[in-house]
Amino acid sequence: MPGPLDALRAGAGGMRMPAATPTRPGPRWSARGPVILPGRPRRSAGATVVIPCYRYGHYLRAAVHSALAQRHVDMRVIIVDDASPDDSLAVARDIAAADSRVSVIPHETNQGHIRTYNDGLEAVDTEFVALVSADDLVAPGAFDRAVALLQSRPDVSLAYGKLVRFSDEPLPPARRVGGWRIHSGRAWALRIAQTGWNPIISPEAILRTDVLRAIGPYNPRLPHAADLEYWIRAAAHGRIAQLRGIPQAYYRVHGANMHLTAFPLRMDDLRQKHAAFAALRHLEGGDDILITGLRTLAAEALAAAREAADAASDTAIDFARFAEEISPDEVQRRAAGAMIAQRGGR
Repeated sequence: MPGPLDALRAGAGGMRMPAATPTRPGPRWSARGPVILPGRPRRSAGATVVIPCYRYGHYLRAAVHSALAQRHVDMRVIIVDDASPDDSLAVARDIAAADSRVSVIPHETNQGHIRTYNDGLEAVDTEFVALVSADDLVAPGAFDRAVALLQSRPDVSLAYGKLVRFSDEPLPPARRVGGWRIHSGRAWALRIAQTGWNPIISPEAILRTDVLRAIGPYNPRLPHAADLEYWIRAAAHGRIAQLRGIPQAYYRVHGANMHLTAFPLRMDDLRQKHAAFAALRHLEGGDDILITGLRTLAAEALAAAREAADAASDTAIDFARFAEEISPDEVQRRAAGAMIAQRGGR
């Protein structure tokens, strides 16, 4: 008789998940030799996957199966439907009626993705939590590995790992590669400031619920950067664990994903990252990290200004003015000022 893992591997529309591999990861090497992460939680633990959903009812069953199929963690699922105009809510209620581990929060009117996230997270009462979009999938064994690590390291706020992008074709096979690394919150956030890059999308991150309560909800004023700010706030509360090699989640790539390719959207994204970087001040030495982040964002804005100028877009001046406004670096400010003058902005 087919079991829950068979249903998970089959997914929606016959899509097959890769077979689960042994959960014992390889060693993390230290000065004293290899440090082996336990392959399963050392004690019983509960975790909740919050699934925000808007018009993704056709993906819901696969997402829920992927969450509930974890082997050694007591899993729960909360689906938050944001007043979908399709049959998403009906699908969600049908899933919940068949499995007591699933609950549904319906929005009578559309509230947007940040409110949808926060309503689901507020309802969590387990020790660990993850936020997974209805079109994404939790990898087999992801919670087993992450919870084992979090139980062995109480100083870690969240654990995340490899994210594999996919479309509707069969998922790529998971390879047996082990290892993990613990970053100090400061070092991890400094890397974000140096690159301007958000290393976590969301489904691959598993957070302690007490940390979630301490850092508060997602910021509704930052629709394009709320996740980045959230991870920075988590880093201010503890270390960050990175599981390496084997996938922790699968991220579906399709036409409905949000993209930031148009110049006006890129400008808005830069402004929101700038606001998100204010959270860097909560870290030890946060003012210095923030200065690094401002240099990075100014460099990104100057590069966008050049691209916009080459494309004869009027937004070139906006990018240059933004760089001039935020940069702590005199050379960057001069470059921005020269570009503004060349474009007739002053």
